[in-house]
Amino acid sequence: MITLTALVTLFAAAFLAATIIPFQSEAVFVALQLGNVSGLVLLVAIASLGNTLGAFVNYAIGMRVETYRDKRWFPMRPDQLERTQGWFRRYGVWSLLLSWAPVLGWFTLVAGIMRTPLWQFALLVSIAKTGRYAVLAWVTSHAMALAG
Repeated sequence: MITLTALVTLFAAAFLAATIIPFQSEAVFVALQLGNVSGLVLLVAIASLGNTLGAFVNYAIGMRVETYRDKRWFPMRPDQLERTQGWFRRYGVWSLLLSWAPVLGWFTLVAGIMRTPLWQFALLVSIAKTGRYAVLAWVTSHAMALAG
């Protein structure tokens, strides 16, 4: 039962970390890896799935951003949003491969604004998010080996 609870917690943390809600999932992931709670492939899969699905929240918000753009709680200033859109126009959908980085996760929102085809969004974001957790797992495994 603890494994199921831990995996649900990891999924939720990864999901929230991908949305506009500031949250970090790396600590949860590493804690579960260090605690040997589940197989590493399953941890990477659960975290990747949660983080990818969380990015879809940003995409959906982006699709409707004109409705929310002038709200006080909107997380980006107009100049920041314009700069990000310009960057996205310049580099296109390939910039979604950088969506693994917390600071650049906003590109998932901009992808919605720019009406990126859903299949391209899903493919590139899932590659980026899975890569993020695979690298984190690898680094943590090597750190554990060095610690002995």
